[in-house]
Amino acid sequence: MIERKCAGCGKIKNRDEMIKITKEYQHDNIVINGNSKTFGRSVYLCYNKTCIEAAFKKNKIQKILKAPLPQDLKGKLINEF
Repeated sequence: MIERKCAGCGKIKNRDEMIKITKEYQHDNIVINGNSKTFGRSVYLCYNKTCIEAAFKKNKIQKILKAPLPQDLKGKLINEF
């Protein structure tokens, strides 16, 4: 079991129970829940609106990925999960 820390609330959970957002190393694309073969910087969030909003409010996702985020990323995450 591999555990990761949520960027929104700070809780540590099993990686499979979280949303994974990765900035691809080769193309600098932002990928949501890419497979484990996606290589690059990643950030994890719980599957709830509160954590998603907290991470965006403090720009934690952008800081961790060290990349600008697409404008529609927050909407996609809230609508999908």
